[in-house]
Amino acid sequence: MSHRSKVITLGALALTGSLALTGCAGNDPLSSGSDEGSSSKTIVIGSQDYYSNEIISEIYAQALEGDGFTVDRQFRIGQREAYLPEIESGKIDLFPEYTGNLLQYWKPDTTARLADDVYGELQNATPDGLRVLDQSDASDQDSYTVTRQFADQWKLSTIDDLANVTVQMTLGANSEAETRPYGPKGLLDTYGITIGFTPIEDAGGPLTVKALKDGDVQIANIYTADPAISADDLVSLTDTKGLFLASHVVPLASDNVDDKAAAIINKVSAAMTTDDLIALNARSVNEGLPASTIASDWLGQQDLN
Repeated sequence: MSHRSKVITLGALALTGSLALTGCAGNDPLSSGSDEGSSSKTIVIGSQDYYSNEIISEIYAQALEGDGFTVDRQFRIGQREAYLPEIESGKIDLFPEYTGNLLQYWKPDTTARLADDVYGELQNATPDGLRVLDQSDASDQDSYTVTRQFADQWKLSTIDDLANVTVQMTLGANSEAETRPYGPKGLLDTYGITIGFTPIEDAGGPLTVKALKDGDVQIANIYTADPAISADDLVSLTDTKGLFLASHVVPLASDNVDDKAAAIINKVSAAMTTDDLIALNARSVNEGLPASTIASDWLGQQDLN
C-alpha cells in the first residue's frame, strides 16, 4: 500500500465478536393474526453495523413475525470479518448479504463479475449448513466515488480516468477495505493506479462523505444506494474492468430457516428494488427514523401474498 494517513473513527465501534441485541419491533402490518403453521424454532437474524443493512434485517424480522415466526434480533454486529464466523458457527440463522462481496470472501480468486454469474458461483461456494436464498433485483455495492469538483477538475467519469490525476490520491473506507480485493492493491492490479488509504469507520457514512468533501481523502468507498451520492452531488466512477463484482441483496440462511420462512423472505427479495433501497436509506439519513418504523412502513406498502 502507498501510505496510511490519519485514522478517522466513529466513536466506540462494536466490531468485536459480541452481539448487540436490539428490541423487537411493533406489530407487523402484514400480520395475519394467526399462529397456525408457524415454526416452533426461534430464527436469529443479524445485521451489519450499517444502517441500510439493519433496515433490511428488520424487514425480514417483521415479515416473519407477521406470519407467526419467533425472531431474535442480533443487529449491528460489525462487518463481514466479524459476523460471518458467527453465521458459520450456527449462532445466526438469517442475514441480508450482498452477492459479490460475499462471494469474494469465500472465493477471493473468483472471475465472476456479472450478476447471474456471481449468484450461481455463490450458491456453489456457500458452506455446508448454509444456503443463499433468491437474490433481489436491489443492488447496493461498493463504488469509488469523488466530489463533483474533483471529477470536473480531472475530467473523471470512469475509474480508468484516475490514471490522469497527477496529485496524490487517498481512498477513505472502512479499515477492512485496505486488504479486500477491491482496495488499493486491487486498484493497482486491475487499473495500474496507485493510491493511499485512510480508515474511516462508518461504512461510507457521514464521516466518509465529510472527509471527501473536505479534501481529506480524494476517493471514497460509498455504497451505490447511499442517498448522499445524489444529495451531495457526488460522482461514482464507472468500473469498466470489473474491480467491483455485481452485488445484489441476497439472504444468507441456515438450515434453521425452513421452507415456509424461506418463501416469505424470497417474497421480500422479489419485491425490493434499488430505488426502494435508496428511499429507505434516505428516510434513515434525512428523517432520522428507526429501522423498525422504516421497515414497517415499507412492508405496509407491499403485497407479499
